Amino acid sequence: MVCPLIQQQGRCGLLGRSSRLPVVPVNLHPSFRPCQLSSRCLSRAQFFKREQQLRLIPCASAVTAPELELEKGGPGSTYADGAVAKVPVERIRNFSIIAHIDHGKSTLADQLLLKTGTVAARDMVEQFMDSNEIERERGITIKLNTARMKYRSRRDGELYALNLIDTPGHVDFTYEVSRSLAACEGALLVVDASQGVEAQTLANVWLALENDLEVIPVLNKIDLPGADPERVIREIEDIIGLDCSNILRVSAKMGIGIEETLEAIVERVPAPQNTTGDALRALIFDSYYDPYRGVVCQFKVMDGKVSRGDVVQMMNTGKEYQLDEIGVLAPHKVQVDTLYCGEVGYLAAQIKSVQDARVGDTVTQKKQPAQTPLPGYQDIQPMVYCGLFPTDTDDYQDLREALEKLQLNDAALKFEPEVNNAMGFGFRCGFLGLLHMEIVQERLEREYNLDLITTAPTVVYRCKTTDGQEFLVNSPADLPDASRREWISEPYVRLEMVTPTDYVGNLMELANGRRGEFVEMRYLTDSRTTLVFNIPLAEVVTDYFDQLKSRSKGYASMEYKITGYRENDLVKLEVKINGEPADPLSVICHRDNAYRTGRQLTSKLKELIPRQMFRVPIQACIGTKVVASEAIAPYRKDVLAKCYGGDISRKKKLLQKQAEGKKRMKALGKVEVPQEAFMAILKIDREAKEE
Repeated sequence: MVCPLIQQQGRCGLLGRSSRLPVVPVNLHPSFRPCQLSSRCLSRAQFFKREQQLRLIPCASAVTAPELELEKGGPGSTYADGAVAKVPVERIRNFSIIAHIDHGKSTLADQLLLKTGTVAARDMVEQFMDSNEIERERGITIKLNTARMKYRSRRDGELYALNLIDTPGHVDFTYEVSRSLAACEGALLVVDASQGVEAQTLANVWLALENDLEVIPVLNKIDLPGADPERVIREIEDIIGLDCSNILRVSAKMGIGIEETLEAIVERVPAPQNTTGDALRALIFDSYYDPYRGVVCQFKVMDGKVSRGDVVQMMNTGKEYQLDEIGVLAPHKVQVDTLYCGEVGYLAAQIKSVQDARVGDTVTQKKQPAQTPLPGYQDIQPMVYCGLFPTDTDDYQDLREALEKLQLNDAALKFEPEVNNAMGFGFRCGFLGLLHMEIVQERLEREYNLDLITTAPTVVYRCKTTDGQEFLVNSPADLPDASRREWISEPYVRLEMVTPTDYVGNLMELANGRRGEFVEMRYLTDSRTTLVFNIPLAEVVTDYFDQLKSRSKGYASMEYKITGYRENDLVKLEVKINGEPADPLSVICHRDNAYRTGRQLTSKLKELIPRQMFRVPIQACIGTKVVASEAIAPYRKDVLAKCYGGDISRKKKLLQKQAEGKKRMKALGKVEVPQEAFMAILKIDREAKEE
C-alpha cells in the first residue's frame, strides 16, 4: 500500500533532509500503514499521534505552503524542507551571539535552530554549529559560524529570515568576534545567571557598541540552583549601562524562553538598509579552502544584489571571477539564484589562489562596479610568536601550503619563512595568544597530517643599536650582541581581572610576582571587584591565564589590551648544549630573573634530553658569562670488569683509553633534542612562579 503522505506530497515530508517540498497540514488516512520506503515515518507518526492525534499541524514558527514565495534549493540542497524563504529586506534580521566563554552561546544557538525547525530534532547534536573536532573536544568555539533560519512572528504573523552568526568567547579569538559583528545589525548579549558579568562580557559589549549594534541582554542558565538573576541584572545595569527592564530570562539547556528570544530579535533588531538598486558591494567576513571548489567565501551583501553566473571583481586585488555557485548556510549549504542587500551567504567561483579572496575584501560586479570599497577590517597585530618546523624536511612545502590555507580561514595568523641551524627550514608564526597557538598547531597536525616541532613562544621586542637603528625582534636569535645594543623595550598591556572579592589577595600576589604595576581597584558590586595592572605582555602570554583560574578556583576572568612599549633591563639568555648554541631554547628575560630562569631551564633540559655515550654539558649564558650549568652523565662500559687484581697502571691505561674514545665521540657526536625540550621554558615559568 502506498504511503498517503507520498501520495499527497510526492515525497514524505517527515523524512526531513530527503524532502523536496515543505510540510503541509495532512490528515492521515484511517487505514494508514507506513510503507517500506518510509520506515522512518513510523516513530515520527507515533510521536504526532501522542501530541496531535495523528494530525500534522505545523507549529507557530514552521513554514507552510503555498502561503509563501519560496526559492528552491539547488541539487546539493540538504535543508530541512529544500527551500529558502525569500522575504523583503524589511523582514531580514542579522544578529550575533556574544558572551564570555562558557556562558552558553552554542547551547542557545542550538535551541534557536531547533525552535525554528532549521535542524530536525533527530539530527541535532550538542554544539551543532561547532563543526570542528577540536571545538567539540574542548567545549569551546574557535570559529565564527553562520546559519539562516525562518521564523513566523506571533506578533504580526509575517515570515522573517534570521541570519545567526555564532562567535567565540575566549580572549584569543576577539578578532573573530569583531569580524562577525561587522556583518550584523544586532547582538544577543548572553550572561550567565550564576557567574554574572565577566571580563570578556565587557570586551564584547564594547565591540558591539563600536559597531553601532542593537544589544539585547539575555540572562541564561536561570534554572541553576546557584543562579541569582536579580544580582546579575544589577551588575549589567551598573557596569555595562544597558536597560534591563525587558531582559530575556532564558535556560538554553532546558529550552525556556527561546520563543521570547526569537520575538525579541524580530522586534528589536533593526532591518538592514534597502539599497537593492545600488551597485553591488559585498563584504567577505570569512573564507576557507575546498580542495574541489577552491576558495569558498562567506559574505554579506551590503548594497545591490548578486546572482549566479555574474562576473564579479575583488576590489582590493582586482581579480575577476564568474560565480559558479551562490547560496546560504541553513546551516548546510543551500544553493540559490540571487542574494539581495542585507542577506548573508557564500560564493564559489573556482578561486584557486588563497591570496585572491582575503577576509575584508569587497566584492562588486564587473559590468557595474562600485566606486569605493567597504572599509573592511583593521589589520591585527600578533601578540605571540613561535617557530614551526616539520620533523621531516621534505614536508616544508606541505607546511607552507597548509599555513596558507589555514590563514585563509584564520585571518589573525601571520607567518614568514625562518631558517634555524638546529631544526632547518620552517616558519616564524604570529598568534593572538597561547590558546590560539595551540589550536593552530593542533589543526595543522590533524587536518593536514603534519608532524611539527614548536619552539617556545615569545613576544615582539624593540631594539635600538648603537648606530641609531631601531627594529622589531620576534625571535631571540635575531637580537644583536650586547656590545651593539643601546636598549631593548618590551610591550606592556593593561590587564583587567574581574574576580570575587575573596580572591583579590591571591590575584594581586600573582600580578606583583609577574612584574605588574598596580593601577586601580574598582568594586563593581558588593561581591565582585576589578583589578587593573600594567604588566609586561611576556609575563601574561605564558601561563598567566592558567594561574589566574587556579588561584581563583575558576571564578576570575581577565582581559588585556596593548598600551605601548617600555625600556627595561632585558638580556638574552642563551642555551648551549654540548658547546653548541641552541637558538630555539634561547629566551629574552629581565636581568633580575635571569639566574633563576637559567637554573630552572638547565635542570629541566637535563631531565628531558636523553643520555648519550659521552658527557653532555648544558649551559645557560648571558654573553660569555655562564649563569647556570648542568651535565648529563654518559653511558659507560665497565672496562675494569676483566681485571682481577694486578698493577694499578693496567687499570689506568684502560680508563685513559676509554676517556680518549669518549673525547673523540664528543667532538663528532650530535645531541638529538626532543620536542618536549623546546617547550621547557613554559614548564619552568610555571614552576618558578609557583615556588
